[in-house]
Amino acid sequence: MQADTPTPEDNNTSHDSNDNNGVNESIAPLATSPSTPLSAEKTPEKKENMLVNIIINIVIPTLVLSKFSGEDDLGVELAIVVALSFPLAYGLKEFFTIGKFNLFSAIGIVSIMLTGGMALLKLPPEYIAIKEAGIPALFAIFTLLSLKTRFPLVKTFLYNDKILQIDKVDNALKSHNNQRSFEQVLKNASYLIALSFILSSVLNYILAIWILVSEPGTEAFNAELGKMNALSFPIIAIPATVVMMFALFYLFKQIKKLTQLDLEDILKQH
Repeated sequence: MQADTPTPEDNNTSHDSNDNNGVNESIAPLATSPSTPLSAEKTPEKKENMLVNIIINIVIPTLVLSKFSGEDDLGVELAIVVALSFPLAYGLKEFFTIGKFNLFSAIGIVSIMLTGGMALLKLPPEYIAIKEAGIPALFAIFTLLSLKTRFPLVKTFLYNDKILQIDKVDNALKSHNNQRSFEQVLKNASYLIALSFILSSVLNYILAIWILVSEPGTEAFNAELGKMNALSFPIIAIPATVVMMFALFYLFKQIKKLTQLDLEDILKQH
């Protein structure tokens, strides 16, 4: 029997099939290549640089207010604006970098704007002292009120998956039937956090009343604002941080006791 002679259509079909095979072969490695994962990996969260934070929020504003408020430099009003623009811009940058609303960052930004507004309006120093005390007092109130909700703020500050292996701790608490006892531990830790904010509030007020004694709208007043800003870290932040660290160690100790887990099993491994 005579073999069928391929028609032009058959040849075209054969060529198309070969071309498709070639395309499929070139695509196939891409589908299985380890360099092109099927799902995008999570971008690791960028950690805040503490040195940059201190320079922008404390060092630069202090220098501007103390050294450049004279009439031959920036002047009183412009020095306030320039000094506070650094922490304000830094706070807004962090706010938009995170990509979600953060109540405490927002309050911090509002606090900076209030300080600038009060200074520019030349309000009595007592107003700034009340504002300085009011911000951490609000944090203390929010912390205590959150205990009545499903989302206590102690879980934002201390009991979170950035510090602890939450799933492992929760499973261990269930297996030892200690969930109710742990709820009381979280309450006690919340009281300690609120205490740290109350301490900060009191120290803020004392510091402001002690330092801000000159007439608002003067070069001397700006220098005092700079001094208050510089002293706020060692006098206020450090004692409040010590209380917060005590709360954290208390939480670790109680978790170990209630779960029978070692510290290495509790802490998040980075």
